[in-house]
Amino acid sequence: MSEEPQWLSAAEQQAWRSFIRMRDKLTGRLTRELQAESGLSAADYAVLVELTDVPEGRLPVLALAKAVEWEKSRMSHHVDRMAKRGLTVREEHSEDRRVAFVAITPAGREAIKSAAPRHVQAVRRLAIAPLTPAELAMLGQISDRILEHLE
Repeated sequence: MSEEPQWLSAAEQQAWRSFIRMRDKLTGRLTRELQAESGLSAADYAVLVELTDVPEGRLPVLALAKAVEWEKSRMSHHVDRMAKRGLTVREEHSEDRRVAFVAITPAGREAIKSAAPRHVQAVRRLAIAPLTPAELAMLGQISDRILEHLE
């Protein structure tokens, strides 16, 4: 027998729905602008960011999938598509053939180097500029708290 769910109060529902609408609208706008200006999808950009955040420019497929919250199969398929465009390469582990790495290519580095400034401008214009410094700090605190809870 299942318990009756604890429904959201009117205030909780309003906050949750506002958050979801804001997230979807912001993600959609950023994704469209990124694609139009750089030819990169949001998924491409997420992968390239993770790879450029590590000095060697390569990560195990599973670590990369975890970093962007994807299933291994989705990551494998997406990396294969990116490899066909020359943005990434798949490398095998020298000692353990079960471990595969994804590495950024020079073309991938150039793509993110070109896309990042415009993407950051869009983030600033759409999400940072409308907030006061105190609101921005609160947004960071709220986000960190939820992320800690999810971990």
